[in-house]
Amino acid sequence: MMLVKNILAVFYAFLFANSVCAEEFVPLPNKKINWSFDGATGSFNRESIQRGYKVYKEVCAACHSMNRVAFRNLQDIGFSEEDVKQIAASYQVKDGPNDLGEMFDRPGIPSDYFIAPFNTKEAAIASNNGAVPPDLSLIIKARHDGANYVYSLLTGYRNGEQDESGLYFNPYFPTGKLAMAPPLSEGIVEYDDTRQATVENMAYDVVNFLQWAAEPELERRHKLGFKVVAYFVILTVFVVLTNKRTWSKLYKKKK
Repeated sequence: MMLVKNILAVFYAFLFANSVCAEEFVPLPNKKINWSFDGATGSFNRESIQRGYKVYKEVCAACHSMNRVAFRNLQDIGFSEEDVKQIAASYQVKDGPNDLGEMFDRPGIPSDYFIAPFNTKEAAIASNNGAVPPDLSLIIKARHDGANYVYSLLTGYRNGEQDESGLYFNPYFPTGKLAMAPPLSEGIVEYDDTRQATVENMAYDVVNFLQWAAEPELERRHKLGFKVVAYFVILTVFVVLTNKRTWSKLYKKKK
């Protein structure tokens, strides 16, 4: 009798486990976008990166920090030195202590890093539905298929659908629900050029910006790679010709 009970217990446990697995959410595959930075010859689209910075500054920076990016780095994407000084000076930075041992606020300078939106983790949690917004400096590298994933997430919200706990449905998020409200909406940013500020365009531009932030050395690395390959090709040709010439002389002597 005990054996039968044990068998039934295992059987019901197996059925329960299967039902849980069947209800487990499976996210949609990421959308595949043709990015300019992909591949061995990839390069940055600096116009798109500048627009992406505008999207980050006016939308994403309200919740997300980028602690590894300094204002001076913006010169790498086409901003002039004067532009960078003006951008940095538009922020107030906590500095000190001064001669009186007090902290003080001052205008930002190019060597300062991007200013975080929250001073403490607790403040971030209180303002974001109980979740801490991740730092975006390396978000593209920190997520599998990073660029496509972030683009899919930003464009994947379904009309701002929420559940009873206030979480938003997004079929590209691993669990299908997240605390972040849809950050992008049509025209939320006004571009300086003729590009339309659609959700898809803004997502595309901000992903280009985040890719640059995560891998600012990408183009230099590609150029160095080509130089290394060219060096080894030349070296290989030289070794083959030298080897052929050396052995041909020995072969003639044997004859």
